[in-house]
Amino acid sequence: MGSITFTQKPHAVCIPFPGQGHITPMLQLAKLLHYKGFHITFVNTEFNHKRLLKSRGLNALNGLPSFRFRAIPDGLPPTDVDATQDIPSLCDSTKRNCLPPFRNLLSNLNSSSDVPPVSCIVSDGAMSFTLDAAEELDVPEVLFWTTSACGFMTYVHYHKLIEKGFTPLKDESYITNGYLETIIDWIPGIKEIRLKDIPTFIRTTDINDTMVNFVAAETERSKRASAIILNTFDALQHEVLDAFASILPPVYSIGPLNLLVNQINDDNTKSIGSNLWKEEPECLKWLDTKEPNSVVYVNFGSITVMTAEQLVEFAWGLANSNKTFFWVIRPDLVAGETAVLPAEFMAKTEERGLVASWCPQEQVLSHPAIGGFLTHSGWNSTLESLSAGVPMLCWPFFAEQQTNCRYCCKDWGIGMEIENDAKRDEIESLVRELMDGEKGKELKKKALEWKKLALEASTSPHGSSFLNLESMVKRVESSSKY
Repeated sequence: MGSITFTQKPHAVCIPFPGQGHITPMLQLAKLLHYKGFHITFVNTEFNHKRLLKSRGLNALNGLPSFRFRAIPDGLPPTDVDATQDIPSLCDSTKRNCLPPFRNLLSNLNSSSDVPPVSCIVSDGAMSFTLDAAEELDVPEVLFWTTSACGFMTYVHYHKLIEKGFTPLKDESYITNGYLETIIDWIPGIKEIRLKDIPTFIRTTDINDTMVNFVAAETERSKRASAIILNTFDALQHEVLDAFASILPPVYSIGPLNLLVNQINDDNTKSIGSNLWKEEPECLKWLDTKEPNSVVYVNFGSITVMTAEQLVEFAWGLANSNKTFFWVIRPDLVAGETAVLPAEFMAKTEERGLVASWCPQEQVLSHPAIGGFLTHSGWNSTLESLSAGVPMLCWPFFAEQQTNCRYCCKDWGIGMEIENDAKRDEIESLVRELMDGEKGKELKKKALEWKKLALEASTSPHGSSFLNLESMVKRVESSSKY
């Protein structure tokens, strides 16, 4: 991957939304920009800055001379809890409180003698207060929406859903009475989609709902960006990506980011990590002892919470499938209590199961032993699975995970959905089908086809995402005053 030569090193300030699923892809994008010749200032919240130090050690945030970490407060009360913060509270607080400290940080960077002046801001789409700071500095701002293209397009049309009366719901019964099966066929680039496949924040009866109003406002503000980046690739979401052209500033599909980062031949840059939980890499040695395509990988991501009863149903579904599994269980996976698996389950599966609290997921999914992925359908997990050619069982939790699940199962042919109540018999049956059944073989074949397209048509030196990255960098360079 070639670097671009600048007369003066450009300086990108990268600021993710303060959640694991946003930090990881923003750091991948920052690494690519660094490799392209940018000085990087990566801005976490103080809460996540501390969590990174705890999970990765004191040297984790030392970075490199041209890749530095800074932190600003998120405006929420201090806490030492090692878990993802409440999302609506974070959205509200960052929107109201983060602009002044972010302005101060930019001012300090511009008055510093040991870094170049700030030449652009690369901000999470859900942190659009940064647009005000960029306009004050007269520098371009690129918004990075870490959702899928289909998820982002549905968010962009939240205001229409409100105008047309689809949300808020008239009462709670509309969640269960079949109303969510209503077909929506007027969203550009999306042939038809059910209300239940639209990001879940619309399932509210409150006209003042924090998340509905936050999403509608943030997507509207996206029109002020110099450009928008999505972590996807053209072959996967061509129709939706094309449909953005008449709605928003230039939208660049630059993904899968993990595959582009793998091409960087600078180990110092590649080694900068982003996991907020301490990884347990020993799982890779355990996987080395297993047959190819024999292990089910189970991970519900960084935000999903379930009931203790649901945890037990997943446990016995896995146990009764008689398949080998590797299951990542965060301590805060069960709402309001510590996640504890039944002793009988642990005894029954000790010869063929491994449980960890966190892991290097991309390496796990790329391991030959992994034959299937039971996932919450978060976008990072979906792309990483597709990039590794691994088919999925999808149990979406919230936000646009439902949209991703619908596309995985209906459009891309790489997944099967688990119904929301997630009973052990259904889980057992679907795990068996994924690993051994005819449907599982079809999903595996299709996943491998998408993997090939992601590698060859998208992230190779002449691929769409590789070229889009080049174009985006040139656009930022040409519109910067530095």
